[in-house]
Amino acid sequence: MTDSHWLWALFTLIAAFSQTVRNATQRELTATLGTVGATHVRFLFGFPFAILFLIAVKLVSGAPLPRPGWAFWPWVLDGALAQIAATALMLAAMHGRSFVVVYAFIKTEPITVALFGLVLLGDVLTLPIMLAILIATTGVIVMSLKPGASSAGLQPTLLGIAAGAMFGLSATGYRGAILSLDADYLMAATFTVVIGLLIQSGLLTAYLLVRDPAVLRAIGRAWRPSLFAGFMGALASQFWFLGFALAAAASVRTLALVEVLFAQAISRFIFSQPTTGREALGIVLIVIGVGLLLWEY
Repeated sequence: MTDSHWLWALFTLIAAFSQTVRNATQRELTATLGTVGATHVRFLFGFPFAILFLIAVKLVSGAPLPRPGWAFWPWVLDGALAQIAATALMLAAMHGRSFVVVYAFIKTEPITVALFGLVLLGDVLTLPIMLAILIATTGVIVMSLKPGASSAGLQPTLLGIAAGAMFGLSATGYRGAILSLDADYLMAATFTVVIGLLIQSGLLTAYLLVRDPAVLRAIGRAWRPSLFAGFMGALASQFWFLGFALAAAASVRTLALVEVLFAQAISRFIFSQPTTGREALGIVLIVIGVGLLLWEY
């Protein structure tokens, strides 16, 4: 086992923390930009920082930029488009009255990632890793499904599951793009981040120009807070992709469930909100699942 064998776990933890900060920033921007505008900030303002990361990697490593072959483009398009579709499905699901149900079923993503990775990339997952995925995912669902939450109806649940599946397809596409490049994992991951954000920024900018140019003007006026959200988004993407370069996407997305524990810790220690028995059980299951995952690696 080489030292880099464990780097995927460190990269994933950094990505999960960065994403938590980015989500908090985007939540503030939603009040002025709306959901689509706040979502676009993640791509539009993240793209310049991704370019800076790529320049830094090239200067430090001295490695040439990859020359992507034909196999790279279907993978990266899959990753970029599936992520946009997943975000749209998630926002549609949030219009329902069942936020906790939506959140719980979006977090079934590690299961769909495992299936997509097996079918599309040939990622072989051992029985302990599959068990870890199921245990940790069950823990998230137990924490999220409060009594009475299921009364919101079937549609938000189905939209949440669909969003989780699309996020899983996106992760698989990005991992496929990274692995298709003839470059070391650091350069391959960073280059893929840049191309993915370029595609997403271009598509969403064109969409808003046609459908709602006022949102683009509002984004321009909110450039100062948007810069921080973009930086944290690019930083999160950078470390997600580094994780995808070194480990199966299912393992990365399972370890990423520690984001739920970060949120729970903030709720408990900063806002002094007590932890219920159901939440405690969910935490235990997530810790067991993550522990089993790391032990297997």
